[in-house]
Amino acid sequence: MKGLTWNEAAGIQKRAVERGLARRKTEVVRAVGIDEKSFQKRHEYVTITTDLDRGRVLWVGDHRRKESLDAFYSDAMAKHLEEIEDVVMDMWEPFISSTREHVPNADDKIVFDKFHVIGHLTEAVDKVRRTEHAALRYVGDDRLKGTKYTWLKSSKKRTRKDNQTIRVLTSSGLKVGRAWVLKEAALRLWEYRSITWAKKYFKRWYFWATHSRLEPIIKVAKMMRLHLDGILGYLRNGRTNALTEGLNSKIQEIKYHARGYRNRENFRMAILFHCGGLDMDPR
Repeated sequence: MKGLTWNEAAGIQKRAVERGLARRKTEVVRAVGIDEKSFQKRHEYVTITTDLDRGRVLWVGDHRRKESLDAFYSDAMAKHLEEIEDVVMDMWEPFISSTREHVPNADDKIVFDKFHVIGHLTEAVDKVRRTEHAALRYVGDDRLKGTKYTWLKSSKKRTRKDNQTIRVLTSSGLKVGRAWVLKEAALRLWEYRSITWAKKYFKRWYFWATHSRLEPIIKVAKMMRLHLDGILGYLRNGRTNALTEGLNSKIQEIKYHARGYRNRENFRMAILFHCGGLDMDPR
């Protein structure tokens, strides 16, 4: 609106959000997604919770601490904690601890997001590649030059040339090739329908991974073993945080068009205004 200051616009937005939150019915939320979003350019975050069934942001809290999520459970979800069936999150200990403290039978409901786990595995492959590439270049061997994204791509995005490069380099006995094979083998874990059989498969994969002498892979394998029940929670109904990640993309766009936010409260209101699915009609 012409002539409207930033403070006036923020005030209008805040009143609209408060109106929408007041009208929001006390609805049961079966599946909650938990993620964090960076605020400004520093290492500051807000915690975002989403309704995975309705595709909307439920709540935005400061930081990404245990207390951040405690506030969500105590405020927005206080009356409906028992109705929660799934809580999808990354393997972030403060969020795990808060969920266990507030949600009844939490260990049967926590699902560690499939894509975050795969991200840890992919990052481990890249760490192996970086270390090996530096060692090879030291002796004049440039075989791994320019191959970073070849190893990082999913099977759906790899080209025929990518697959040929991987076959050649893997067959030459490089460490990154072994790391990549282990990562690809781990992906089979999410293809099982039976948790019992998935655990048997993981046991074999874990032995293979921890005897690979590839420290980044070993580290992720041990982390997966520690959180295996939550990882296999995916097999119950296939829930992931993909919808939350989609909302994060929209939130990033909101932040970009506003050229950043000077305080978390304005950022929180903007997220709920655009992504909260609220009825904000002033009438």
